[in-house]
Amino acid sequence: MQNNNHAISLLEDCHIVTLERHTHENGSLSVVENNDKFPFKVKRVFYLYDIPGDSERGGHSHYESQEFIIAASGCFDVTLTDGHSSKTFTLNRPYHALYIPAGIWRHIDNFSSGSVCLVLTSLEYSEADYVRDFSKFLSLTANKLPR
Repeated sequence: MQNNNHAISLLEDCHIVTLERHTHENGSLSVVENNDKFPFKVKRVFYLYDIPGDSERGGHSHYESQEFIIAASGCFDVTLTDGHSSKTFTLNRPYHALYIPAGIWRHIDNFSSGSVCLVLTSLEYSEADYVRDFSKFLSLTANKLPR
């Protein structure tokens, strides 16, 4: 995938989604299924763990891939920017998923001990889908105008 078209997404497109949750006396279960309630078909799942508390992750944007980020355990902050404004979300509930469309820069930090960051994506891994240089990201989003 070689893509020179960076998605046009704005910070207001990012939001917390409450996942289906079933609570019983012996624990809780949340569900993610590829159905019409979900904005994309999940093609890839990965998770980050054993993260030192002072570490930072993310630091990139995607040309096409959409993501949901979930604090499967513990908590952490996800700071998003569309090139014009920024917002920080604290994820600390395993039934809350942060939706991030393509074209949004993400930075993850403030990991609590034992945190597990679960990520569901709309595409399989391709290095060509990543924008890893913040200056390039800013140039790609320079002409984006807030709605």
